[in-house]
Amino acid sequence: MFHLAIDIGASSGRHILGWLEDGVMKYEEVYRFYNGLDDIDGTLCWNTKRLFKEIVEGMKKCAEIGKIPTTMAIDTWGVDFVLLDSDGKIIGNSVGYRDSRTEGYVEKTFEVMSKRKLYDITGLGTNTFNTLFQLVSLKDNYPEQLENAVDFLIIPDYFVFLLTGNKFNEYTNASTTELIDVKTNSWSQEILDTFGIKKSIFKPLSMPGTKAGRLLPEISAEIGYDLDVVLAASHDTASAVMAVPSNDDNVMYISSGTWSLMGIESLTPQLADICMEHSFTNEGGYDFRYRVLKNIMGLWMIQNVKKELDDKYSFAELCDMAAENGDFPSIVDAVDNRFLAPKNMTEEIKACCRDTNQKVPETVGQLTAVIYNSLAKCYTDCADEIEQFTGKKYSAINIIGGGSNADYLNRITAKTSGRTVLAGPAEATAIGNLLAQMLSVGTFKCLTEARDCVIKSFDIKIYN
Repeated sequence: MFHLAIDIGASSGRHILGWLEDGVMKYEEVYRFYNGLDDIDGTLCWNTKRLFKEIVEGMKKCAEIGKIPTTMAIDTWGVDFVLLDSDGKIIGNSVGYRDSRTEGYVEKTFEVMSKRKLYDITGLGTNTFNTLFQLVSLKDNYPEQLENAVDFLIIPDYFVFLLTGNKFNEYTNASTTELIDVKTNSWSQEILDTFGIKKSIFKPLSMPGTKAGRLLPEISAEIGYDLDVVLAASHDTASAVMAVPSNDDNVMYISSGTWSLMGIESLTPQLADICMEHSFTNEGGYDFRYRVLKNIMGLWMIQNVKKELDDKYSFAELCDMAAENGDFPSIVDAVDNRFLAPKNMTEEIKACCRDTNQKVPETVGQLTAVIYNSLAKCYTDCADEIEQFTGKKYSAINIIGGGSNADYLNRITAKTSGRTVLAGPAEATAIGNLLAQMLSVGTFKCLTEARDCVIKSFDIKIYN
C-alpha cells in the first residue's frame, strides 16, 4: 500500500511515496518543483495557481511509474492563508509571511490587546508574520476583502479544497495563526471580537488523520486514478516533529530547514514569563501535543548566500568552507528580524558585524562560518532557556530535517552546547506526513508505535 506525502516548503516542494516493507518504512521521491515568493506590484505573494498545477503534475507521475497511492496528504509552512468569496475564488493576493505588510502592526495590535493577554490566550511568541498581524493589517488597508470573505483557509487547507471541494481548518496549522485559544484548542472568540474579525469564515478545527474526501471527478480524470485525501499535521514542523526518532518524554529537537524550529513536546502549554520573554511559541501537534518552540532563522541565511553566489557552490561545499574557517570570531543574532527578508543577505550579515563592532567576513568561507557558528550559538542559548523554564536537563538534541545533513553545523552545535547531537532523519517532514496517513488507515495504532517504526527504519548519526 503506497501513501503520497506532498511536502511544500518555502523554496521547493516534493512528492514522496512511502510504504512499509517487513515493518520498515521505505520512501521514494517521485517529483520535485520550485517554490518562492513572487513580487507583485511590491507585494511578496505565493503563486498558488502554479503550486496547485505542480501538485497535480506530481500526482500524475505516480501513475506514470505504476505506483498508485491509496491516500495522500499535504503539508506546508504556517501562518499564510487565502480568503475565498462565495464562488470559492481567492480574494486579493496570496500574500507571503516575508512581505512587509505587517510592519508596525505588532505594536498597533498590542495597543488594543496587551502582549501578556495575547500570550495567555494563544501561547504564541511574537513573530511579526503571525496571521493575526496580517489580518489586522488587511482590515486597515483592504477592509473590503475581509467583509467579502466567506471562508478563511490556510494554504494547505486551500489545496485540499481544490482537490476535494471540501473545506477544513486543520488544527496544527491553525495553531500558528495567533487566533486559537491554547487552553481550549478552538478559535478564540475574544480575539476575533476584539479585532473585529467575523467568526463565520472559520471552520471547526479538524485533527491530523481526518479523511477530507475523495478527489473531484475532474482531478481524478486528469491524473488517472482516485484516492482518499487525508489531513496531515499540515504545518510542516508538526509533521517533522511526529518523526522525531524517540519515545522519550524529555526530548529536545530542532526541525532544521529554511527555518530552525527548536523546542520540546509538552502535554500542557508553557505560558510562564520566561517563555513569553524569549518568544517561545506553543503550537499544536499530533494528538494535542504542544510544540513549545522558538523560531530561529535557520538555513534561510545560507540559502540566500548560495543564491547570491549564483549557486556556484553546493550546500556541502559551503559547509566545508565554514569548517575550514571555523575559528572566525564574529557572531550575529540568528533570531534578529533584520535577516527575515533583506535585499541582500551577504551585505546584511556584513553590516550586522560592523554594527556590533566585530570583524567583517570578507571571504565565502568566513561568511558561511559566521552563519553556522551563529546558528550553533543560538541553538545553545535556546537549549539553556528550555532547561530554565522546564527545570529539566537535556543531554541531547535531535536534529531532524534537511539541516541534519549539515555536518559542520552538527559538530559545532554539539561542541558549543555541550550536548550530544542526534542527526536524522533528513526527510522528517515527509515521514511525519506519511505517518499521519498510516495512522489514519490503521497501520499504526498510536504515535508511539509510529515513532518506533521511525527508530527502526532510519539511521541516526551521533555527534558527541
